[in-house]
Amino acid sequence: MATAAVATSSAATIFNSAADCCARRVFLVTNLQVPTRSSSAFLRTSRTINSHSRAASSICTSSSSSVVNAAMATEASAKVIDGKSIAKEIREEIAAEISRMKESIGIVPGLAVILVGERKDSATYVRNKKKACESVCIKSYEVHLAEDSTEREVLEHISSFNNDPSVHGILVQLPLPSHMNEQNVLNAVCTEKDVDGFSPLNIGRLAMRDREPLFVPCTPKGCIELLHRCGITIKGKRAVVIGRSNIVGMPAALLLQREDATVTIVHSRTKNPEEITREADIVISAVGQPNMVRGSWIKPGAVVIDVGINPVEDAKSPRGYRLVGDVCYEEASKIASAITPVPGGVGPMTIAMLLSNTLAAAKRAHKFE
Repeated sequence: MATAAVATSSAATIFNSAADCCARRVFLVTNLQVPTRSSSAFLRTSRTINSHSRAASSICTSSSSSVVNAAMATEASAKVIDGKSIAKEIREEIAAEISRMKESIGIVPGLAVILVGERKDSATYVRNKKKACESVCIKSYEVHLAEDSTEREVLEHISSFNNDPSVHGILVQLPLPSHMNEQNVLNAVCTEKDVDGFSPLNIGRLAMRDREPLFVPCTPKGCIELLHRCGITIKGKRAVVIGRSNIVGMPAALLLQREDATVTIVHSRTKNPEEITREADIVISAVGQPNMVRGSWIKPGAVVIDVGINPVEDAKSPRGYRLVGDVCYEEASKIASAITPVPGGVGPMTIAMLLSNTLAAAKRAHKFE
């Protein structure tokens, strides 16, 4: 059990800055669907994987008997929550609804994306978003500005899209160049077109009882949708969210609370995170540390939603790395009742929720039921 002790005792220390890291990395799903935000530096990260990634990968792939009680099942028993299949189902529903809207009032939703700079990963994400829009007949608008563009230029394009009735959702691809104020830029997006759901007004409404946000952030919304579509009861359950970023952890906790779960957030200053997590019926991990959540953290029969997408070195892979989640899948799948894989779990849902939010924005703008 020495390995388990080391992994547990070090868990709190490797939370630092990880929540926002995870919130960026979750958007890297190159062979699935690309979600609403750019990884802050995934391609760079994949070449400079930190020591935690290597250590965690090594620990997780070692004998699970050093971490999981020997009395537990030796074969994976958890239901695999197929986010890719569920996202496909949702896209088909969205496409049908857009077709109905077009036939009824002659309107199709429009999504605008503003890209600044020449980052290859960001350009790839924008292309994939455009492809996803085309698959459901959402009209895609794109502005690509040079790296040395001014903040004023970006704001002018946002203003133009804010005033364009054919544009129902606006995304500013992150990260922005360092000379721009990210908050100023994001806050310029009209609340009614904030399909990312990150505006203070939308988050504030999400946090308040009896108030409804215009939009819910796409990744946490996708997590809850997975639970709903799999028939997993949230009401009355104990839920733990690992990570407290503004993009995933915090809104995920608020959504679970709205569903009448009793919610605890585990973060970098939490003492005994393993003990707290082991009490949960539902675990959502969004901390951005590979394989940090061990089998010993999971309550038998719990449902595990793994938001993390983390690169770890893998000499056998042509790319030199492979993607793993925050949760040690090999261990947790022997204990949980249901679990999302990485990749193929939460990632595809994020883009599906972006399309859903864009459709909702168009319906609201044109009072279409």
